[in-house]
Amino acid sequence: MIKYAIFDLDDTLLDFKKGEREGLTKILRKYGVHDIDQGIKTYLRVNKVVWNKIEQGQPREELLHKRFTDTFNLLGMNIDGTLAEREYRTGLDQNFYKIGGAERLLANLKNAGVHLMVGTNGIKQTQISRLKGSNLDQYFEDFFISEDIGYTKPDKRFFTPIQHKYLDMDEKNTVMIGDRIQADVLGAKRAALSSIWFNPNHSINSEDYQPTYIAQTYDQIEKIILN
Repeated sequence: MIKYAIFDLDDTLLDFKKGEREGLTKILRKYGVHDIDQGIKTYLRVNKVVWNKIEQGQPREELLHKRFTDTFNLLGMNIDGTLAEREYRTGLDQNFYKIGGAERLLANLKNAGVHLMVGTNGIKQTQISRLKGSNLDQYFEDFFISEDIGYTKPDKRFFTPIQHKYLDMDEKNTVMIGDRIQADVLGAKRAALSSIWFNPNHSINSEDYQPTYIAQTYDQIEKIILN
């Protein structure tokens, strides 16, 4: 049985996409965007580039505070992107949507004696607020967030404080669970830990590395960890 399970949050346990769309819709409407779908598509393209740069080690806050400026520029508008970013984060703090079955999975694993912890690249205030609001915080004994650590997954240094605190961690007794193969799976591989790629949409792995396990459902994750 796995002793330590490190969980990503967004789109692994929390339904980030649902809250993201709600938050973006409010921001776009406030600033006068009429084609909301086009606005969201534009933001998502910009945001993907931003997070790729962050995961490569580029300055986090500088990039995040530019993403709305860049989005609205592409939409032919000039706004205060830093203000829009603050407004958007305030909305995200109230995004308490859980993926169906997430709480049952965590409860079962905790009751079985697995040590559960969070390992996320998300913004600290937002992630802590969402964990508490969704009542999932009660299942975790530790929270590791890139904003505190100073490194983001897939950098293996993200895992250094985790491995320093839990000295017996290794690839046999520890698993990283997440939906992003480029961050969660690669990060675990670099840190010499096992990984479960949570892949409910049956996406194709186009990378040249493989997760230790693949799971499409929470039942499969539970079986892998408790086996």
